[in-house]
Amino acid sequence: MAVPKRKMSRSNTRSRRAQWKATAVQTVVCANPACRAKHLPHTACPACGQYGPRGERRQVLDV
Repeated sequence: MAVPKRKMSRSNTRSRRAQWKATAVQTVVCANPACRAKHLPHTACPACGQYGPRGERRQVLDV
């Protein structure tokens, strides 16, 4: 197993850790024109219960 030979300085450690950023959750607008709520991509809309693109929407949840 690799072991560091020297102690890493605070500035180097913090510069490395600065790359670990949290990203905002990506959302999409519901394809149902009556709903237009935001929800996670590739999931059913929690507001209206429909899933799929415009031409092939289907009701998958009872709301």
